[in-house]
Amino acid sequence: MSRRIEIVEVGPRDGLQNEKALLEIDQKIELIQRLERAGARRMETVSFVNPKRVPQMAGAEEISAALPHAEGRSRIGLVLNERGWDRCLAAGCDEANVVVCATDGFGIRNQGASVEEQVAAMRKIAARKHAEGGPPITVTISVAFGCPFEGEVSEAQVLRIVRAAAEAEVDELALADTIGVADPWLVRRRIEATRTAAPGLRLRMHFHDTRNTGLANAFASVEAGVEVLDASCGGLGGCPFAPDATGNIGTEDLVYMLERAGYSTGYDLEALIATADWVTGLLGKQPTASVSRAGGFPLSRAAG
Repeated sequence: MSRRIEIVEVGPRDGLQNEKALLEIDQKIELIQRLERAGARRMETVSFVNPKRVPQMAGAEEISAALPHAEGRSRIGLVLNERGWDRCLAAGCDEANVVVCATDGFGIRNQGASVEEQVAAMRKIAARKHAEGGPPITVTISVAFGCPFEGEVSEAQVLRIVRAAAEAEVDELALADTIGVADPWLVRRRIEATRTAAPGLRLRMHFHDTRNTGLANAFASVEAGVEVLDASCGGLGGCPFAPDATGNIGTEDLVYMLERAGYSTGYDLEALIATADWVTGLLGKQPTASVSRAGGFPLSRAAG
């Protein structure tokens, strides 16, 4: 049996949060349903942030209410603080993704909190989960490879947060290249350092493709033994607080690369391409993912 790589679809959250066009709640729900029909089993569906700051993420409770729990599927809510955790619990999300920025410069602009304040909030959320119950918690360290305001981010900076997450006994840790500055060699070194600092903690990687290195970084992660990667259908996305950052690696690009190499992802490539065409049509743009433009291979649809 081929090795399975789990792809976490972040399009309904990371993919939409930086778009100028605002989708209606029913359109967001349809996007989620289309992605699940295409094979998504873990997905960031909502973000519990202030809709005044990120209007694209409005309607988190309504979207969650329209998605009843389903066997084998996990709908993830993004959480920045205890207020977000409370909303995530009330909405019945299957997982909570708690974000901690690796720099004060980014954290204050993105979340209105320093690294120290964010780590403290993460510890409180994890402690509440262990004491009171709640969904699994994954911690994403954003700007883990570089910050648009402070420049290079040292390994030591990242590892302080890694150790704090491990001490809090979270369920999974993600390293995010939020602005797309990483290279495959740095990715491998940071994975190795993270594993040393937090042995046994499940690791996930999140790459934006701002400088066209996203797939190379995903390849380096798989070669280093990582089995969970984030991606966004159509290559949509970006952070509204990260100047010029573009979307995540396209889900269809990642699926194509992995399955051509013999890995299993559980996704239907043609359904992903159709979904990318549909959602980018709503947004008034073209997919940035290459496979949505070129198709798979061997060709399964007529060439233009």
